[in-house]
Amino acid sequence: MSHLRLNLEKIKAIIPHRDPMLLVDEVVDMMPEDSITSRFYVDPDRDIFRGHFPEEPVLPGVYTVEIMAQTSDILILSCERYAGKTPLFIGIDSVKFRWKIKPGDTLEIHSRISYENTDKAIVTCSAEVYNGGVLACEGDVTLAMR
Repeated sequence: MSHLRLNLEKIKAIIPHRDPMLLVDEVVDMMPEDSITSRFYVDPDRDIFRGHFPEEPVLPGVYTVEIMAQTSDILILSCERYAGKTPLFIGIDSVKFRWKIKPGDTLEIHSRISYENTDKAIVTCSAEVYNGGVLACEGDVTLAMR
């Protein structure tokens, strides 16, 4: 299999997410059935920063987890057996937040398939989010394809 790059339009053809909840801008490298690297620019104009926190804005951890899940969704839904399915977020394990993510940061997200139950269409991916080359968050995302 060859490595793939995907722009925003190709991403939208794979996953159902749309603004304001589409949290992947591009896929810089994907090895189908195995691993993916994506990028996301944390736009300072996102409404979430008005309240989290006005004096010192920081991206909420739930957004970081969603960024890991969406990157994993793209990888999984690129597999022929799951194409066209809806990814349902059913679990997150071993999450560690290690570095702040602020408005204006560009994140690089790595995810790889670490477990799959094809009979139940459940897949776990191990994901990492890097901010300026520093590990900001890591965890295992479990998704059901329905």
